[in-house]
Order: sequence, then structure tokens, then C-alpha cells
Amino acid sequence: MKALLLAGGTGSRLFPVTLGVSKQLLPVYDKPMVYYPLSVLLLAGIREVLPISTPQDIEQYQRLLGDGSQWGITIVYKIQDKPNGLVAAFLLGEEFIGQDPVCLILGDNIFYGLDFSKQLEGVVERTKLGAKATIFGYTVKDPQRYGVIEFDDKGAALSIEEKPANPKSNQAVVGLYFYPNEVVEVAKTIKPSERGELEITTVNQHFLQSKKLQVETLGQGFTWLDTGTHESLLEASQFIETIEKRQGLKVGCLEEIAFQKGTISKDQLLDQAQTLQGTSYGDYLLEQYS
Repeated sequence: MKALLLAGGTGSRLFPVTLGVSKQLLPVYDKPMVYYPLSVLLLAGIREVLPISTPQDIEQYQRLLGDGSQWGITIVYKIQDKPNGLVAAFLLGEEFIGQDPVCLILGDNIFYGLDFSKQLEGVVERTKLGAKATIFGYTVKDPQRYGVIEFDDKGAALSIEEKPANPKSNQAVVGLYFYPNEVVEVAKTIKPSERGELEITTVNQHFLQSKKLQVETLGQGFTWLDTGTHESLLEASQFIETIEKRQGLKVGCLEEIAFQKGTISKDQLLDQAQTLQGTSYGDYLLEQYS
């Protein structure tokens, strides 16, 4: 399986901060925002990643993430001249995706929860073996801001609507999607919405109507954070700080996850830690693994 990591957009809700820097490069406590979605891909066992960003920002991601070899993965990059909806990622990434199933993750989403790695690995295996897509639902107070899933009394998905004025549930679709390879051809048939965008909700509706959509809910005790506003960015940083200080662990620590997944050795981890010595991130790795 391959992954598309969306790290473009204007970040207009964070102006003037994002007038000079890509939103996904902003810090969320002690790490760049993009580390968190990338950590999800590592937890899922995905080894090939295509970050998609703007012409003016792509070099910053290349400097930050490199070719991914420091984490035992492969990272290549794609420029998106103008944001026009999430579905455009499949068109831009068609050559990269090839014949493989694909995961799409938004670069400003943060996930934290028990056994998330096992859940992700299960979804990856199911997507590889079958032809079903998988999306995730999460209970929110303000569902009208998101794609919303309606369920029947048995918990099966009935409909998905994009930012409805009158939501049929409080289950929002999070920014993490898994699709069989046919999503590339489906994406080619999608027409722009009234907002002029190629909506991911339209793709999900296609798989739902074809009875090829699995919806997994992220329940109580799981945290999904969307960092698109000044307030939510601050809340995310405070959440990460609280977890890390309370537990003495690191959230979204790429070297640690890569080592635990077996894609880098202990020596490689410690080499990375040495370059970051004197920071809480580097010192954590040295304390845990020296």
C-alpha cells in the first residue's frame, strides 16, 4: 500500500501566520505538524509516501523530511499548483500509486488512541485483500463543519453528506481514508461541487452506493484533532504537551516508531538522536534507547 499526504492548501484560517509558512510545518508542541500524520502512516506499516504541497512550500518539506531513509521508508514529492479538493490528490498521484491500494491522510490531522497501530494494520490488510474502502467516524459537537455519516439502527452507514446544514448524526468523517486501487478511476469521474472542489465525500458516496465502503468508528478514549484554526492549533499543542509530560512518552516520534516497526536499527535511531541532542525530542530518544 502507498500513501498520499496532503500538505498543501492556503491555510487561510490561520492567516497571517501561514502567509509565510505552510500550515503543516507549524509546530504542534515540540514537533512539526506533519510529523503526526506521517507517524500514522508508519504505524500502519506503509513504506511509500507522496507528500503533496504547493510550489512555494515543497522545498521546505524536502529539507525537513528528505527521502525518508532515516525512517526506513521512501518519500517522493508532488507539486499541486492550486488546491481544488482532496480528490485531486489521486489524479496527481496516479503514477506514484500504480496498481497498489492507497491511503490518503490530511497533513493537519492528529490521531491518538490505544491500539491504533493494530487497527490501522488490520485496515491495511483488509484493503489489500478485498475491494472495500475504509473511512473513520468520530463523534463531534459541530458536525456541520465536516462530512457526516448517517447510520441505521444496526450501525451500518446509510449516507454521507458534506458539511450539511442539518446533520443526520454527530459522526464526522476524519481525514484518513483507505481505498482499493479503483479509487484512481473513480476520481477521474468526479465533477466539481458547488464550491468548485473535487469533494472526497463524493468518492465515499460512490463506494457506499456500490456497497464497497466500510466505516470504523473511533470511540470514547480516542482523540482526533483538526488543527485548522488558531484555537484548535493551540488546543492540539496543549493536548500533546499534557500527554507527553504526564506519561513521559513522545507522541508522533518517527524514529521510535520506525525502530519498533523494524524499518531502522537501534544504531540508526541513536544516530538520529545524536543530531537532535539538547532538545526534548532528541534527549528522549537517547534516554530511552542508549
